[in-house]
Amino acid sequence: MTEVVQGTVADGYEAVRDAFIRNFEERGERGAALTVHRHGRTVVDLWGGTTDPADPEAPPWTADTAVVIRSATKGLAAAVPHLLHQRGQLDLDAPVGTYWPQFKAAGKERVLVRHLLSHRAGLPALPEPLTPEQALDGVTGPRTLAAQAPAWQPGTAHGYHAHTYGWLLAELVGRASGGRSLGRWFAEEIATPLGLDLWIGLPPHLAAAGAPGGTQRVARVAEMTAPAPEPGALRLRPKRAVTDAYADPRSLTRRAFDALTPRPDENDPAYRAAELPAANGIGTARSLSAFYAALIGTGAGTDTGAGAGAGAGTRAGVSRGARRLFTPATLTQARSEESGGPDRVLIVNTSFGLGYMLHGSACPLLGPGSFGHPGRGGSLGFADPESGTSFGYVTNTLHRSVTSDPRTQALVRTLRTVVR
Repeated sequence: MTEVVQGTVADGYEAVRDAFIRNFEERGERGAALTVHRHGRTVVDLWGGTTDPADPEAPPWTADTAVVIRSATKGLAAAVPHLLHQRGQLDLDAPVGTYWPQFKAAGKERVLVRHLLSHRAGLPALPEPLTPEQALDGVTGPRTLAAQAPAWQPGTAHGYHAHTYGWLLAELVGRASGGRSLGRWFAEEIATPLGLDLWIGLPPHLAAAGAPGGTQRVARVAEMTAPAPEPGALRLRPKRAVTDAYADPRSLTRRAFDALTPRPDENDPAYRAAELPAANGIGTARSLSAFYAALIGTGAGTDTGAGAGAGAGTRAGVSRGARRLFTPATLTQARSEESGGPDRVLIVNTSFGLGYMLHGSACPLLGPGSFGHPGRGGSLGFADPESGTSFGYVTNTLHRSVTSDPRTQALVRTLRTVVR
């Protein structure tokens, strides 16, 4: 299997490479990439497998292959309101209705901006699911949420807003930024200046399945594979209450995850081009890790840095003079716990800062100061300021995990032994 995996690791990180290879050998991996930055240097830069597990003739994964990262998008999206706050354009302690007057309806006058970011607004589900067309139109989701009553008194409890988080933040950012969409703001103020291959709304010129690459066509964006039964060792054994919540179509859990019914085709160019800040971000592992490196000030630039032979492409490495996105105060507010304990949607204990999941039993990261966001099915991006580490893992092989995938956890556990 070693011939399937390419890239490099810095001295001392060989165990992480071995864990990445074992994901292909033992954990059902078919196509994935992993990048880790440490103190301004790329120490792990690996990729392997296929860009389309359903097609035996598909091009292989390359260093620059991007893929839908599902809810790991939430971590990208959360940076936008934090930076608007940092610039004085958004007050996190103001009522949402200050910027979005229609939102005040049905008892939501006291919902604060920070409640949206910390999953405390009481709006994890919709009265009726949206069709894919409605979900992508950018209007129906926010309009529906503005009109509905919260499921609990806002600010008194938390529950994961799996899909509604995106519509809530999109509308808020659009109004606070003078009409710029969240995806456009992210592209113009974060991704483009830092040279990151990360998008919330894929540009039209990248929507095609492939682009010329030597003697073959190289897929720029990998195809997603629908969840399939995992090997026996990967079958999750959740508590009965969790199982029942996901099985019951009337539960808040099912309704939160089924807010789009039927599930959109994630390989559809129309889906990839739309802006769903909760679910349809697209990016490379290099850029996902570099994004988190920039949040904590360890840099995001153009040097791959892991050593000779790091592979094709040089974007989203690290440079010494790179720009820091979050001030120390913003970094503190992003990763300070706002929501902790029983999650009314996920039915397990979760911990959230403002827009980011924090290290805990539901989503183990490097340590207590780590913050980031997983994507249902596997992807994960996070930073650990104490160790100067950032992490980006992307995959097109979807497992049935929600916040803690066996493949990512194998990688994180191994990295923890190297870093700590």
